[in-house]
Amino acid sequence: MLECKSVSVTHGKKISALKGISLEVREGEIVALIGGNGAGKSTFLRTVSGLHRSDGGEIQFQGRRIDHMAPHNISALGIAHVPEGRRIFSRLTVLENLELGFYLQRGSLKSALENIFRIFPVLKERVFQSAGTLSGGEQQMLAMGRSLMSNPRLLMLDEPSMGLSPILVERIFDTIRAINGRGVTVLLVEQNAKQSLGIAHRAYVLETGRVVLEGKGADLLENDQIRQAYLGSS
Repeated sequence: MLECKSVSVTHGKKISALKGISLEVREGEIVALIGGNGAGKSTFLRTVSGLHRSDGGEIQFQGRRIDHMAPHNISALGIAHVPEGRRIFSRLTVLENLELGFYLQRGSLKSALENIFRIFPVLKERVFQSAGTLSGGEQQMLAMGRSLMSNPRLLMLDEPSMGLSPILVERIFDTIRAINGRGVTVLLVEQNAKQSLGIAHRAYVLETGRVVLEGKGADLLENDQIRQAYLGSS
């Protein structure tokens, strides 16, 4: 579904954020990108969604090259991006945030909302509440729900568990698995390596803008190098 070949991104004139990244996401998968701060994970997602321009390489989505397309055109093809920090519109209501996710869609808004409320029942309870008054977990659900309103084929999630309590982290990862079960392919950026590798079909490890390791999620979860670097064990 998504194929990236030797993708490079430079910030300014000297700082190389991505250094020839090659990876693929197959239809129906959950693929995790793990790595420390500054590894290039968020930059990679922003490059796929058109918010950063690549300096080299090629990005294809369902066989179509997208690395020089505008973000709204990439979104229209079926790629949704939930950014780090949620980026909800805090002064708008939950309903208004969700409606913004539907702006490129045709069909029934009511049906789309009902689908989101099945996934996130709490959003139905808060539908007329200002988004800024939601808890951190509810805001993350709203950010994910807003992206799902666009009926994406590929959902990209940037640190969805950041700042959440352990109970809410479990709930978010259960929801990601359920969304994937509904037929949405997921590309997941996470520092919570244990949780992300636990649900991922495959994963890539990024360090300083390069892919240094790849494999099945379950295999990487048992990898001594990964356990020592990201799981706090050896």
